[in-house]
Amino acid sequence: MSYVAVKGGERAILNSHKLIAENRRGNRELSELSLDHISEQFSLAVDRVMTEGSVYDRKLAALALKQAQGDAFEAIFLLRAFRTTLPRFAVSEPIDTSKMTVRRRVSATFKDIPGGQVLGPTYDYTHRLLDFSLSAEGNDDSIEADRAEEALDPAMPRVMDILDDEGLVEGEGDHGVGEVFDLTRQPMSFPAGRDQRLQNLARADEGFLLGLAYSTTRGYGGAHPFVGEMRLGEVLVEIVPEDLGFPIAIAEITVTECQTINQFMGSVKKPPQFTRGYGLTFGHCERKAISMALIDRALRAPELGEDVRYPAQDQEFVLPHTDNVEANGLISHFKLPHYVDFQAELQLLRRLRTEHDAAKSQEPNQ
Repeated sequence: MSYVAVKGGERAILNSHKLIAENRRGNRELSELSLDHISEQFSLAVDRVMTEGSVYDRKLAALALKQAQGDAFEAIFLLRAFRTTLPRFAVSEPIDTSKMTVRRRVSATFKDIPGGQVLGPTYDYTHRLLDFSLSAEGNDDSIEADRAEEALDPAMPRVMDILDDEGLVEGEGDHGVGEVFDLTRQPMSFPAGRDQRLQNLARADEGFLLGLAYSTTRGYGGAHPFVGEMRLGEVLVEIVPEDLGFPIAIAEITVTECQTINQFMGSVKKPPQFTRGYGLTFGHCERKAISMALIDRALRAPELGEDVRYPAQDQEFVLPHTDNVEANGLISHFKLPHYVDFQAELQLLRRLRTEHDAAKSQEPNQ
């Protein structure tokens, strides 16, 4: 269903645009934020906009945030709209996260893992207290993290492979058989395959996804997962040009990957084993990646022979409602003029009230 904005007074709309620009700039005695400032110092916000906007470009995401005055929803909308104007000149090969240049890598299942735990940049161990020293400009020139004396293991074998070697976790399977669904060019269809579901979840609103993931652990999904491994780092993006016939690297991007381990008591066809949930995002988006992995596992209930009883397990509930661009468009349209619709309902209500009062006046006195 689509909604067309009602054309209103052109002068009022132009003045509104001018007011937006004035509010966006703020106090002109203060320095204007540059795109580099936003990209470097609001990097987590930029990462979210890139992920949900489906465009890996830090400068464009920073521009969208600046234009939207920091409103992530509006920035994501702007980036998605810009994405539709871009030509597609190639389809990349699947990225190989096992070859990631790791900056952060943790596992909640094994203390000692091949390659070691790499704490990296995280708020997990910070005190949730306001740091008023940050309000003083230029006070962080001397901040420098201690570097590891030994280089990290470049291989970093996967934690999930340890369980896979013992046959205790389901195989990854080949979910890429046939043509991969493209959610940006094809309308959503049901039942949705895992490729479509993962694309939807990667673009989904982080807050709504977090709430759904939370629900699965509180009795509305029967899940209590373990984070088998979560990685943050850089991976190569490769394409295979037709005139070459072999892959070449065209970019290096930052991604967050999360693989969860979930209980499964077995079925008629499958023995008891651990099952997988998967999440992958642009940039540093751990909360999103974990939530995505939890919902991915919840949506796999039918294929594992589990009953679909809760919202997070119902793909026809989850997939259409997690997209914040769609949701924002529908909710925001209620601000637009609905004069004709309301007047029609107003006249109907007045007529019904008149008929009701007339019928009541004809009732015999009790």
